[in-house]
Amino acid sequence: MSDAAVAWEPRFVPRRFLRNGHLQTLAGNFLPRKQTLPEPESLLVEVEGPVAGYGPTQVLCHCHWQPEDVRRVRLTVVLIHGLEGSSNSQYVVGNTARALAAGCNVVRMNMRSCGGADHLSPTIYHSGRSGDVARVLERIVDEHALEQVALVGYSMGGNMALKLLGEYGVAPPPQLKAVVGISPLMDLTPSSAALHEPANRIYEWHFVRALRRRLRYKSQLFPRLYPAELAGQLRTMRDFDNHAVARYGGFRDADDYYVSVASSQYAAEFRVPTLILHSLDDPFIRMLPTTRAALLANRWVSYVETQHGGHCAFLSPADRKQPQPDFAHDGYWAEHLLLRYLLEQARGS
Repeated sequence: MSDAAVAWEPRFVPRRFLRNGHLQTLAGNFLPRKQTLPEPESLLVEVEGPVAGYGPTQVLCHCHWQPEDVRRVRLTVVLIHGLEGSSNSQYVVGNTARALAAGCNVVRMNMRSCGGADHLSPTIYHSGRSGDVARVLERIVDEHALEQVALVGYSMGGNMALKLLGEYGVAPPPQLKAVVGISPLMDLTPSSAALHEPANRIYEWHFVRALRRRLRYKSQLFPRLYPAELAGQLRTMRDFDNHAVARYGGFRDADDYYVSVASSQYAAEFRVPTLILHSLDDPFIRMLPTTRAALLANRWVSYVETQHGGHCAFLSPADRKQPQPDFAHDGYWAEHLLLRYLLEQARGS
């Protein structure tokens, strides 16, 4: 844990019986949550023009706005889900409820095709689509004259947010006040290899099955782009990255994709307050020593590294005696951590 983080947040203590990275990961995905959200405003953002005779690619966002008289000055949190997630993923809904209660605007961004929007996207998403995040930021800032915006990305979404921050370089938009990556996929090459390890095949197979279903549906919606037999050729995530992502994303192969889109290449160049949370027992996200060193040396970065926490879970003991909703005691430590960080950055700007 970096010194910048130690000053304002206690160390993570895992929930009882969840001191194993796999158990944390699975519990984080499958433990039910009862939060409900107000009806969102849907927003379609065009991120790429027509391709192969089909229409443009649009991403679907679900927006929750504070009253119009305060909307412009309130912090707007843009949430980006992970691989095969959506704006309805549990962690997205949980963060949204928490940020709304704190007085923020929230935009739940779906990646291309996600959130039931396959028909809006002839193209496919991948970890390098940082430009899509930029288009969403530009759209909401222009439409609402927003003064303070923050990005929060989980896993693949974390890489997209951090990659965009790196691409901004020394001239990020003045409205961008903070970026957060939770279990971010910053080093794709070792993380992809880790996903294929025997202990992690259950996760890989889960992703592959979902992506094969998506490609089959794509072949029905956009037959000139996606041959019907493509989905059946995919047995591993590397197959998907080689035959789908590289083919339709403009990369030579999976290795070229992994190196080209890794946000770790920008780790020393972030120039906006950035919180990165990584667990050492994450089953399949690997952070290279060089990446970790660059983050720790960057004065703009608060790097929090925990012994336990799994992938995007970080479940700590909940205080069942507290009235609900009491977000400070609900046991979702990462969500509590990132919101405190964002609010402090917004107050300090």
